[in-house]
Amino acid sequence: MSGIDMHAHLAPDLRPADLPGVAVDGDGAALLDGKRVGPTDLYHPDRLEDHLDRAGLDEAIVSVPPPFYRQRLSGPEAAAWVRAVNDGLLAVVADRLRLTPLAYLPFEHPEVALAEYDRIAADDRWAGVVGAAGGDAGPLDGPALRPLWQRLDADRRTLQLHPAHSADPRLEPYYLANLLGNPVETTVAVAQLVFGGVLGGHPGIRFVLVHCGGCVPTVVGRWERGHTTTRPGVPVLSPTPAEAVRTLYVDNLAHDPAVVDLAVSVFGADRLVLGSDWPFPMGTADPAATVTHRGGDYARQVATDNAARALGRAPAGR
Repeated sequence: MSGIDMHAHLAPDLRPADLPGVAVDGDGAALLDGKRVGPTDLYHPDRLEDHLDRAGLDEAIVSVPPPFYRQRLSGPEAAAWVRAVNDGLLAVVADRLRLTPLAYLPFEHPEVALAEYDRIAADDRWAGVVGAAGGDAGPLDGPALRPLWQRLDADRRTLQLHPAHSADPRLEPYYLANLLGNPVETTVAVAQLVFGGVLGGHPGIRFVLVHCGGCVPTVVGRWERGHTTTRPGVPVLSPTPAEAVRTLYVDNLAHDPAVVDLAVSVFGADRLVLGSDWPFPMGTADPAATVTHRGGDYARQVATDNAARALGRAPAGR
C-alpha cells in the first residue's frame, strides 16, 4: 500500500554544534547533559527507509523526538539550540527524498519560536512544523503565542503537536509518564486550543495530533456538554468543542482498532492519518494495522488522500 507515515522520528546531526551540555559519542549519538539519547535506530535514516519498505509506504514525515526539545533552556540558549536541531535534521535527511522533515518550534519561548519560524518559513524542504504539547511549553492559548498562531494561520501551515513530558510526580511509577502522561498532555493542549478559541480563530493551521489524539476522543462529549450547559468559566464558543475538534487531523496510533473507530467518529473519516512513532517501542512496525478492518479503500484513503490534505498537498490523482 502506498502512502505516508505521518509520525516518525530521527535525531539531528549535532556534530557541527558547539553548545553547552551537547556532545556526540563515537557512534554519532547525541549526549545531552551527559545522557545518551536513544534508541540506536534514531541515528540511522536508512533504517527508517527500510521501515517504509516493509510497511509498503512511500514517505515519512520526520521530527526530532521529545528529548531534543530541551524545554528548560533560557531564551538565548533555546534560540541557538533550535537552530542547531533544525539544521541538523535537514542534514540527516538531505538527498533522502522519502524523508520529509518538520521544523521544531519551542513554544515555551514564543519569541524564539516566532524567530525560528521566520528563519525557516520560506524553505520548501520542510513539510511543516512541530511543537510540544505539555511539559514546560506553557498554555497554548496564552497571549504570547498569538503572533505565532497568526503567522502559521496566514501561511496555512501544518503543525504537529507531540507530547513533551509529564511533570506529574504521580506518574513516575509503572512507566505512567508515557502510558498515561503522553495522552493526557496532548488532551490538555487540545483543550486549551478549543476553549481558548485558537482553533476557531486560526482555521488556516492544519493541526496534526499524534497517538490518536490522546484522550480527546473519549472526553470531547463531556466538553460539549459543559459548553451546552454553560458551566462556570466555559466561554461561548463558535465552533463548539465537538465542531472544533473536527478541524484536527489525528494519527491512528492507538494500538486498538476500536479506539481508532471512535476517533473516526469524533474527528471525521477524512481526518485520520497513519502514524508509526518509529523507531520507539511504543510505536508500531505496521502503521496500517488498526485501520485495515475498515476496508482496503479506507486504509488507502487514510494513507494517501487524508495525509496529503494534512500536509496541504493535493490528494492523489487531483
